[in-house]
Amino acid sequence: MKRILLFTGSLAAMLAAAPLQVLAAEEGGAAASVPLAMCIPFAGLLLCIAVLPLVKPEWWEEHQPHAVALWSLLFILPFAAAYGAGTAFETVLECIVGDYLTFIVLLFGLFCVSGNITMEGDLAGSPRVNVGLLLIGTMLSSWIGTTGASMLMVRPVIKMNYWRKRKAHIMIFFIFLISNIGGCLSPIGDPPLLMGFMRGVPFFWSLHLLPMLLFNAAVLLFVFYWLDRRAYRKDIADGCKPDISKPGTEIRLIGAHNLIFLAVIVAAVILSGVLPGMAMFQDGAGNVLGIHLFGEVTLTVPAIIEIVMILLAAFLSFKTTDAEVRRKNHFTWGAIREVAVLFVGIFITMQPALMILKANGASLGLTKPFEMFWATGALSSFLDNTPTYLVFLTTAGSLGFGQGLATTLGTVPVAMLEAISCGAVFMGANTYIGNAPNFMVKSISDENGIRMPSFFGYMLWSLTCLIPVFLLDMLVFFL
Repeated sequence: MKRILLFTGSLAAMLAAAPLQVLAAEEGGAAASVPLAMCIPFAGLLLCIAVLPLVKPEWWEEHQPHAVALWSLLFILPFAAAYGAGTAFETVLECIVGDYLTFIVLLFGLFCVSGNITMEGDLAGSPRVNVGLLLIGTMLSSWIGTTGASMLMVRPVIKMNYWRKRKAHIMIFFIFLISNIGGCLSPIGDPPLLMGFMRGVPFFWSLHLLPMLLFNAAVLLFVFYWLDRRAYRKDIADGCKPDISKPGTEIRLIGAHNLIFLAVIVAAVILSGVLPGMAMFQDGAGNVLGIHLFGEVTLTVPAIIEIVMILLAAFLSFKTTDAEVRRKNHFTWGAIREVAVLFVGIFITMQPALMILKANGASLGLTKPFEMFWATGALSSFLDNTPTYLVFLTTAGSLGFGQGLATTLGTVPVAMLEAISCGAVFMGANTYIGNAPNFMVKSISDENGIRMPSFFGYMLWSLTCLIPVFLLDMLVFFL
C-alpha cells in the first residue's frame, strides 16, 4: 500500500510539472511542450457529462452537441495559437481518422445488427436467470468483443427484467462483466489486446488471463446474486410479477440470421489488426498503404476495408430483417446518436492528456506488476485504454528485462504483461467513459425506462464493488 501511495504521489507531481515535453514524433515531427492547462477542456467536458444530466437534464439533452463543440474549441484554438494551425489541424484529423472513425463505425454496425435480433420466451428475470445471462455474456465478450456481446445481450436482459421495479443494479453489473472484464481472453475481446497482438503478443496468449477472469467473475457474480435476490424479493413483495403465459424455459431467437452479419463485423475487426502487417498492404518503406489526407495523416487501406465490411453488414442486416423485430426491441437511434456526439468531444479533448502520458510514461519508475496494473487501470478508467495500454507496454519493453515474452517493443515478463492487460481491460469498468460499450448500455437502459445512476453514482458502485475485487487481484496475482 505504501508503494501505491508513493506511485500516486509521483504521478501527481509529474502531472503538475508544466510545461511537459511531448516526443517530437507525436506532433508531426515538431517538438512541442504541452502545459497541463491544455487538459482543462477534457476535464470540463467530463464534468458536464457528470453534472448537467443531474442539474439541467432537459437542457443537456438538447445542447449536448453545443457543449461538445465548445470544449473542443477551447482545446483546439489555444493549441493552434501555441503550436500552429497546421499542427492543430493534423492532431485533430489524426484523432478523428485514426481513432474515432473506426470506433464509431464499429459501434454503429454492432448497434444496427444487434437491434435486429430479439429473444422471446417464458424465461423471466430472476436472480438465477440473471446470473446465467451475465455469465453467458461474459464468456461471449472475448470472442465477439465486449461491444458485440454488450449489444447482443443488452436487449434480452432488459426484456426479461422488464417487470422488475429494482433493476438498475442488473445493468451496472452487466457493464462490469460483459462490457469490460469478459473481454480479456482474446485480441478480439478488447482493442488494447488487439494492439498487443499487432506488436508480437501471440493471439492465444491472452488465455493466460483465464484465472483472473474466472476469479473476478466468480466474486462479482456472487455479490450480484445476493444483491439481486434481495431486490427480487422486494419486487415480489410489492406485487411485481412477470407476464408469462405458461411456466417453462422456452426461448426463441428471432432474426438469428443476423449472427452471420455479427460474425462479419468480428472478422472485420480481426482483419484490421492483421492486414497492416502484411507486405501487400505496405509500401517499400514499410508504411501501411492508404489515402494521404494531410501531413502524416493517412486513412489506411485496412481501415477502409474494415469500415466497408461493417457498414455493408449493417445495411444487409436492415434489408433482410422485418421491421417488427426492431419494434419489439424498442429500437431507436437515440443511444448511438448520444454516444457519437459525446465521444467525438472526448476523443478530441483528451489528446493533451495522452501526449503527456506518452511523453512521460517511461519516467514514472514503474517496475513491478502491481504498479503497472494500477497505473494502466487508473488511466484507462478515464482515457482511451488502447493508447494507455501501448504506453505502458512500451515502457515495460524498454526496461531491459532478460526473460519474458518477446514483442516488437522488447522483452516483457509474463506477469508484467498480465498486469498491464488486466489493468487496461478490467478498469475500463470504473466509469461510464472507461470503455465504449459502457455509455451505450447506459443509454439503451435509459431509453427503456431503467433509471441508471449518474456519472458519480455509477463511480460509487465501482468504488464499492470493483475496487475491492481489484485489490484482491493485486494480492493474488500481481504481488
